[in-house]
Amino acid sequence: MLEWMRSDPLSFFRFMLYRAPAVLLALILHEIAHGYVAYRCGDPTARDAGRLSLNPLRHLSLIGTLMMFLAGVGWAKPVPVNPNNLRHGRRDDFLVSIAGVTVNFILFTLATVLMCALQRLIWKPELFRLGAPLATHYDFLSFSGENFTNMLFSGEYVITEAAGSQYYGVPVAEYLRAPGLLHVQRFLGQLALCNLGMCLFNLLPIPPLDGFHVFNDILLRGKIRLTVRAFQICMVAMLVLMNATDFFSNIVSKGIDLVQNGVLTVIMRLFGLS
Repeated sequence: MLEWMRSDPLSFFRFMLYRAPAVLLALILHEIAHGYVAYRCGDPTARDAGRLSLNPLRHLSLIGTLMMFLAGVGWAKPVPVNPNNLRHGRRDDFLVSIAGVTVNFILFTLATVLMCALQRLIWKPELFRLGAPLATHYDFLSFSGENFTNMLFSGEYVITEAAGSQYYGVPVAEYLRAPGLLHVQRFLGQLALCNLGMCLFNLLPIPPLDGFHVFNDILLRGKIRLTVRAFQICMVAMLVLMNATDFFSNIVSKGIDLVQNGVLTVIMRLFGLS
């Protein structure tokens, strides 16, 4: 994305108008979910620290937020939780740990549903009667498709495949029924991508991510007890790996493709788009 920002700053700025609010919502609601579930389980620490607020300044981590913008995976400031206040010990610790990723997955699913629901309102039926190998609903809604990517980033042309490996552009304006809703759909696409990326990244069983707590609570029955210092060391090691290798990005990217297109296929069938 840094190269894109340097080469085409105007296009990058337009893209960020959709991505920025999606990133903020994914991060903030993830952390509020942790704090709220902890409060409901008997621990008011997050509430007393002001972490049940929608104010982004109370939640955002500089590095984690930048990673979310640039890489699609990231984190916010960890919500303070005092395990001694939880009424049911390990069970409540599991519920607190899973709360953030659960909210992210719900937001991903909801955004995908709304994105599909808008499809027939945005485009004229003529576009989808052009016939194979031209445009289909799946081309426009598949997160890994050429049409989806091009519409999300530029909005100028729909790229469709003609014969063999030859590609050509179909002007979007000719088939748009409700141009204003296209902006809503772009935002929903980013909201879906950001929330699923954050969900899957945080489910990795590596401290200090939520997946470690889930793994430790369910499979190891809380046997691993790490100090704050140990969590900090693990965080530094994870940052080094994220910047030096493609280990994390490859795992999360494969998971995103699998889950996105699986959920999208089901939802499209429900809306009669496939």
